[in-house]
Amino acid sequence: MFNLNHLIEAVMWILAVIISLTVHEFAHAAYADWAGDPTPRRQGRVTLNPLAHLDPLGTALIVFVALFGYGFGWGKPVPVNPAYFRHLRRDWMLTAFVGPLSNIVLAVVFAFLLRALIAAGVSIRGNIFVEFLFMLVLTNVTLAVFNMIPLHPLDGSKVLSGFLPDVFDRRYWNFQTVYGQVILLVSLLALPLLNLPNPLFMAIAAMSEVILRLLFR
Repeated sequence: MFNLNHLIEAVMWILAVIISLTVHEFAHAAYADWAGDPTPRRQGRVTLNPLAHLDPLGTALIVFVALFGYGFGWGKPVPVNPAYFRHLRRDWMLTAFVGPLSNIVLAVVFAFLLRALIAAGVSIRGNIFVEFLFMLVLTNVTLAVFNMIPLHPLDGSKVLSGFLPDVFDRRYWNFQTVYGQVILLVSLLALPLLNLPNPLFMAIAAMSEVILRLLFR
């Protein structure tokens, strides 16, 4: 059913996602900890140990996506208590924003390494390390763009709420917790299954392409 090349690519993709998710969730935890919330540290989340950030079901689905190309996975959300934040609005927004930001930083680092290897004359064709570096760049860019979508439970919904008069506006969060998740699930599962045009995927692809062009221009 799977040839060796497919399995190797799947393993590399899984590793790239785990690395990216680990740094992403660590960034959330580290900023919340810095902002005065002891919750992430008490939960053992201020660490770069991947095991602290992997959700069992989310990880299983990451493997499923790598093998079959359908669905989505996730890391373990970092628990925060905004009542501890020194500056509620700023820290609420930035705790969410630093996750995607950390992925952009990783993408820049891996793109720099990739460009340095190419400039040094390293062969690209058949080079598994070069391929893995590109996967890391692509994974981090895509993860950053995806998480900035302003739909609950993605980070973008929290960043957007920071621009409201009340970051915990009941009408906004009532909409997000119901319709935001519905829109997200339809876009991630139903539209691909029905082979219908997917505006969310188109937006992610377009924005990711812009960032990749900037990284490799």
